[in-house]
Amino acid sequence: MKFNVITIFPKLFDSFLQESLIKKSIDKKLINFDIINLRDFTINKHKTVDDTPYGGGAGMVMKIEPIYKALKKVQGRKKKSAKRRVVLLTPAGKQFDQKMAERFSKLDEITFVCGRYEGVDSRIDNFIDEKVSIGPYVLNGGEVATQAIVEATFRLIPGVVGNKESIKEETFSFKKNGELVTQEYPHYTRPEIFEVKDKKYKVPKVLLSGDHKKIKEWREKKSK
Repeated sequence: MKFNVITIFPKLFDSFLQESLIKKSIDKKLINFDIINLRDFTINKHKTVDDTPYGGGAGMVMKIEPIYKALKKVQGRKKKSAKRRVVLLTPAGKQFDQKMAERFSKLDEITFVCGRYEGVDSRIDNFIDEKVSIGPYVLNGGEVATQAIVEATFRLIPGVVGNKESIKEETFSFKKNGELVTQEYPHYTRPEIFEVKDKKYKVPKVLLSGDHKKIKEWREKKSK
């Protein structure tokens, strides 16, 4: 799977792509990245990517021309396909969740446009497939949001995570009958007893019992 990222801060992705499972997955050629500097598609010597908004108002708005040119380079002569998506990161977008991560993981290619400042010229709507947000709050830009989405998405690609069972038991929450439900049970590892200032914190006895039926029942109960 290929990830393209259009950003004015490409260096924010340097260490992100050089660590942990992402680095291993790139080395295995399971995924690859193209980090595109939006300033390379500007038309003046100052490499300007923003301007004042028509109608007045505070802040600056990202210009449409450089983003369009960057998208054209990414798309090249490729035919339009349901297996490729262009996503704008914006607080006004649909909130990202596990189902969206699963949908994205089945794509061949996804391009993220990282918004900044007060937003992007709304004519961008004509050249993207969808808008996505990672939560009801405002970040300085779409770079961190993109990294969060990439983290949730690429690990669902076959071959990335060694133990398939760990993906089946992932932690994520959803609403059921108005209640927030967490699907994963509590985890414990050695030591069996953790002591701090004469207070002992113990592992639940059922997990030490060796009774797999009872352990399964306990985990199901704790996951609701």
